[in-house]
Amino acid sequence: MSPNPVWTADAYEDTVETLRAYDDVVYKVWAGDWCKDCRKQLPDFAAALDAAGVTGDRIEQFPVERGDGEKVGPGVEEYGIEFIPTVVVERQGAELFRYVEDADVPPSVFVAQRLEGASPTSGSED
Repeated sequence: MSPNPVWTADAYEDTVETLRAYDDVVYKVWAGDWCKDCRKQLPDFAAALDAAGVTGDRIEQFPVERGDGEKVGPGVEEYGIEFIPTVVVERQGAELFRYVEDADVPPSVFVAQRLEGASPTSGSED
């Protein structure tokens, strides 16, 4: 998941600020190189996380392969992954929400909107 080099944080200032404010969440991302939706959506998501200063230790990536009509890979069964890309956002090991490939807005915007509805982190209350 490499950031899109032409993505501009200025166009998504509110999204970047929200992603930055929630510094206690982990992003678990299921994707496959063969998936056109993943190739289309995830570079901008990676760029938004990068612009927000989200460190690599808070982003877990899980490769998904196609196998006999089903998606296979680490955590696919455990997390019930049916479509990719899927981004699961967790706090202290508990799932807050997930983005799934067919949402109406880009992953970074979707995640920021949902985070705004979550309880603030201790870092954002200072």
